Amino acid sequence: MELFVGRKDELKKLDDLKYFKRACLVVMKGRRRIGKSRLVQEFAKRSKRRFITFNGIASQGNATAQTQRDIFANQLAKNFGVEPTTFTDWYFAFEAVTPHLTQEPTVILFDEISWMGNKDHTFVPKLKLWWDLTLLKYPKLILIFCGSISLWIEKNIVNSTSFFGRITLHIELEELSLSESAAILRHMGFKGSTHDIFKILAVTGGVPWYLEQILPGMLADDNIKRLCFEKGGLFTKEFDIIFHDLFNGQGSIYKKIVQVLAQGMKNLSEIRHLLNYSQSGSLSTLMHSLIIAGYVTQHYAWSLKTGEVGKQSLYRLSDNYIRFFIKYIEPNIAKINNNSFKYSPMHDLAGWESIMGLQVENLLLNNREALVQSLAIAPGDIVADNPYVQRQTLRQKGCQIDYLIQTKTNNLFVCEFKFKKNQIKSDIITEMQEKIDRLSVPHGFGIVPVLFHLSGVSDGVEDQRYFYRIIDITDFLQNDTI
Repeated sequence: MELFVGRKDELKKLDDLKYFKRACLVVMKGRRRIGKSRLVQEFAKRSKRRFITFNGIASQGNATAQTQRDIFANQLAKNFGVEPTTFTDWYFAFEAVTPHLTQEPTVILFDEISWMGNKDHTFVPKLKLWWDLTLLKYPKLILIFCGSISLWIEKNIVNSTSFFGRITLHIELEELSLSESAAILRHMGFKGSTHDIFKILAVTGGVPWYLEQILPGMLADDNIKRLCFEKGGLFTKEFDIIFHDLFNGQGSIYKKIVQVLAQGMKNLSEIRHLLNYSQSGSLSTLMHSLIIAGYVTQHYAWSLKTGEVGKQSLYRLSDNYIRFFIKYIEPNIAKINNNSFKYSPMHDLAGWESIMGLQVENLLLNNREALVQSLAIAPGDIVADNPYVQRQTLRQKGCQIDYLIQTKTNNLFVCEFKFKKNQIKSDIITEMQEKIDRLSVPHGFGIVPVLFHLSGVSDGVEDQRYFYRIIDITDFLQNDTI
């Protein structure tokens, strides 16, 4: 039996549409491979609704609007068992669906709608016309627009005057949590240790399609080698596919940005400098595109003294696969194509443990809800929480905190992430205290050191009672409510 994991909040929001006594329009955005269409299919199945789907295709070569209409016509013929026809106008294509609609509960999915409509500027107005004149006559119908090119959807659907006031529900689908991702691997039959599971998630993140590429009969290192370090490995090609399909011929500048961010978090001026990008250029627009596409996260700086958000912000490459590709796969692509890693164990690769540690750090930042819950901090008590960088000036030293939580009671939870094979020894306390000593702490604030780890800690660390909490991240893989 195929397992469907997670998405409880999204499924409930979709199910609550039954309380509307009219047709509903839903917009669902989310990065490539995140499981948007699978979620819609699961919702239709659970709610016992008729399910009709149409898919746009990624533009290849000389693909035109007519190409998309022809694909739509072929899918219409397949959906309803009619003869294929040719539509030269999108409105006629949409209206060809109408005779096949009934008053029974129905979901119509327009999947990858941005590919479907980006070659014809009349697509959206004619779709709106079909909605207004026809689909609103079917009160039990739900029309769902899905797409990976979130910028196109934001511009042409969400912020368009054509659909102003017509959207009932807006969903932005994110990665699965650590526990949900582990549940998928276990259901597939993966038998590796929790350390193995974290190594896999360090490369895949919580992206369902990536997780589904794991072979249960192999352990983590063998799966990573097969996908990332063998000639023709699936993950050696995925990066180029992402930037070709999603950014419509502008992939090169987006690639340069993520390559800069793979070196570490940067503010806008630092990115501009490293790219030698013009001051008059639209760099902020490019960054916004990467953020809403789900690959980059913007972290706002804040004042510890006042708790107010500052003007400066840091950009983090938050997608684990892209980080791993840039840091480890791309520099070795020539060797990969020569099968140089065929007989090399992963742990023999230079800097392997270090890169795994950085990947897990990124993974944990993408699952901060679990971090906060493990510390028993009520979300409403948080003033700000993010990775924290204190720039060096004449008056203060520089320091970087993996994750800093400031609460309304003036406590600063200084969190350190450690992912190692060997047990953590007492020198972690010295390392942590050196960071804290460099941090400019406002008068009257409390410092609360926290250690998140996987490898275990020595008795010496426990005995000194330096840390407020020592949390084994293995616990984040467990969730009895899935």
